[in-house]
Amino acid sequence: MQEYVQWGIIGCGDVTEVKSGPGFYKATDSRLAAVMRRDAEKAADYARRHGVPKWYSDAEHLIQDPEVTAIYVATPPSSHEVYTVSALKAGKPVYVEKPIATTLASATRMADTAATTGIKLSVAHYRRALPKFLQIRQYLQEEAIGDIRSIRISMYQSPRPEQNETYWRTDPLIGGNGGLFYDLAPHQLDILIWLFGAPIAASGFSANQLGAYRSKDIVSGTARFPGNILFTGMWCFTSGEHQQEDICEIVGSKGRLSFSFFAHDLMVEMGSRKEHFTIPPPAHIQQPMIEAVVRYFRGEGPNPCSAEDALLSMKLMETFIT
Repeated sequence: MQEYVQWGIIGCGDVTEVKSGPGFYKATDSRLAAVMRRDAEKAADYARRHGVPKWYSDAEHLIQDPEVTAIYVATPPSSHEVYTVSALKAGKPVYVEKPIATTLASATRMADTAATTGIKLSVAHYRRALPKFLQIRQYLQEEAIGDIRSIRISMYQSPRPEQNETYWRTDPLIGGNGGLFYDLAPHQLDILIWLFGAPIAASGFSANQLGAYRSKDIVSGTARFPGNILFTGMWCFTSGEHQQEDICEIVGSKGRLSFSFFAHDLMVEMGSRKEHFTIPPPAHIQQPMIEAVVRYFRGEGPNPCSAEDALLSMKLMETFIT
């Protein structure tokens, strides 16, 4: 076992500045050895500001660097497969951003490559490791709200000026046909699968209401989870400014949990008693997940989110936008 996992980041853009990047050099038994960005000047600037020894403008050069022992793929989803497969074939374990890919077929090829090569692959569904969602899981394991009856997600956002045909998240060739749904729903659906298991059945509808870009801008879905738990979800990115909402509600036979996925609130209702909490994330929101991935890569713990796990949420998303 090596003393440290020596990370190389492919795609050191905005998401790596605070949310993930510092976690790789602050986590236990972890070092950030190299970063890559196609813009050489920006790659060099990132390396300088974060104290990274090496930078590259070519991903393959980073992958082949013998001092890099693990790869974090943080590019837009359309290139996740090519970089992940290349790294796995080079014998480097991979931690890849969510969504794992833009299609289920692409994600399946990534999972198959990991299985064929025997090299480890983890997916950045990092909310699994955050204190708020660990607390929610504990409530459910303790049956604090009784037997679970239903789950509801309601997400409404108003359109923003940058969300157009040139914005990568709403470009189906880069972010996937689900648009903003593919950017946000992986966090939500993965947590539900982590909490309740793989859906037994699902269906959905989607549309493009505004025509500001080519991907979907409204999605609805229903599913049945194990134990006859019924789920309904609505993701609307065309709402008015004052109708914005981010709610998940889990209703049980003795109470309910209500929380937002992208803020810090949590409400627990048990009979007539209600408790409200604010559980903020760590300064570098991915660091707890990175710690778990490092342990997995070092053979000291389980995979915190496998490719097979990510395939389940990818399949559900594709079902909803069909």
